[in-house]
Amino acid sequence: MKEVARLAGVSVGTVSNVLNRPEMVAPDTRRRVQEAIERLGYVRNGSARQLRAGRSRIIGVVALDLANPFFIDVLRGVETAAQQADVTVMVFNSNKDAGREAGLLETFEEQRPLGVLITPVNDRGEEERLSRLVARGIPVVRFDSSAGHSGGCSVAVDDVLGGRLASLHLRERGHRRIAFAGGPFTVRQVRERRDGLARVLGPDDTLTVIPLPDLTVATGRTVGKEIAGLPPGERPTAVFCANDLVAIGVLQEMTLRGLRVPADLAIIGYDDIDFAAAAAVPLSSIRQPREQLGHTAATLLLEEANQAGDHEHRQVIFQPDLMARTSTTACLRVTEAPA
Repeated sequence: MKEVARLAGVSVGTVSNVLNRPEMVAPDTRRRVQEAIERLGYVRNGSARQLRAGRSRIIGVVALDLANPFFIDVLRGVETAAQQADVTVMVFNSNKDAGREAGLLETFEEQRPLGVLITPVNDRGEEERLSRLVARGIPVVRFDSSAGHSGGCSVAVDDVLGGRLASLHLRERGHRRIAFAGGPFTVRQVRERRDGLARVLGPDDTLTVIPLPDLTVATGRTVGKEIAGLPPGERPTAVFCANDLVAIGVLQEMTLRGLRVPADLAIIGYDDIDFAAAAAVPLSSIRQPREQLGHTAATLLLEEANQAGDHEHRQVIFQPDLMARTSTTACLRVTEAPA
């Protein structure tokens, strides 16, 4: 900065104002400083700024599964809020690995970011480590997750309601033999979507639960093979998948085996990622407000970081919506059993 000031013929304070408060500097002076910066190739030292300010300008994000487009959409919302606050976002992928997640949280303890956004692998498994971050003055906000025992800020979607919406839709279409495909059931979202589905079913309905080790297109194709291999009289007439990737896999397998969607099998997913509406047979899905979820989580984190002890924790729960498309709506009503 001293070299820039010398070349531009101004004080170091003027250079600082050009970098941080340009509106306070006369246009001609600002131009001279900017020309000196370009000529010298000056780049300010962000680490030094943070040391002087006594705090980082980086928030860490630990996403559960970056292979799932749902989290990419959430991160768009996080990034928008961070840009508005002039904060940098560093994204890490736990890949649903509790050991990797623990290592990342340990790194955050050492690096002291402005705050941490996380979808824990297990809603209860990292309470102690997350509490240690908070004790060190590093705010933590859970996204797509409940607040846990610590009672901190969290942003989630009512997944029980999402399961109910899927169940009501399928029953309204006349389906009485319904399958749920999802897992592992240690994941809260999967459990609640299954539970919401089950709560709406009546005594004459049949629910088949197909447990999965993961929520991917590949496991969805496995589900499709399993369903297609059943005799028509025993085969579910509809399947509710715990996310859209699984639903896309089921749809692929049905197509390969010459079974019709939705005439032979109605399919509904969860998340409403862009690929759902763009599928060969547009998929019905339960929509989550993905970008809004991320933006809200980042906003809560920044508020807590800036308000210190005056911050009031909030647990925000969004409502999902049903997006009914061809994969469930193009079939005639099934009338195998009374409603």
